[in-house]
Amino acid sequence: MTLNDTPPASVAARTLSVRPLREGDSAEELTALLHRAYRPQVEMGLRPLAGRQTVEVTRERAASGECFVATLRDALGATDALVGTILFQEIETARFPPFFLRQGVTHFSLFAVDPDHQGRGVGLALLGAVETRARALGANELACSMAEPDTALMAFYLKRGFRFVEHWQWPYTNYRSAILSKGLG
Repeated sequence: MTLNDTPPASVAARTLSVRPLREGDSAEELTALLHRAYRPQVEMGLRPLAGRQTVEVTRERAASGECFVATLRDALGATDALVGTILFQEIETARFPPFFLRQGVTHFSLFAVDPDHQGRGVGLALLGAVETRARALGANELACSMAEPDTALMAFYLKRGFRFVEHWQWPYTNYRSAILSKGLG
């Protein structure tokens, strides 16, 4: 997984936008994106829900919070390609980590960038959108849950000001998660 911050000219020349998921957006396309983005964790032997969820689960999860997508307008300006997603304030049926329940703490999940577009600023734009939304709600912390064994992803978050808070075990994964948070001060 490439996790640098500099968009290459080919992407920079195209228009990246982050917007709320729309009713007409394809849940099938979103699910395929999640499966591609989480494939490295699956290949590590991990079982992240986003890497194996059905289209129906994608629909349900996206509707349970504020889902944002990143799109790139093609060179002709005719169509937008889905290249990333992030879900803000997902409502889970599973019990939440204690940190997520603290006053002033918001969280995100379903954070994914198409592997062909990783390292090009898409993830940073998605994180920026949820940070902006969290601040608008008066939050002072933005948290997430991540697969602890994915050391490259951990490095990505730590580089961006997140810190380890606690461990957590979701009932639908086969690994221990690390709960990370970033102050929004």
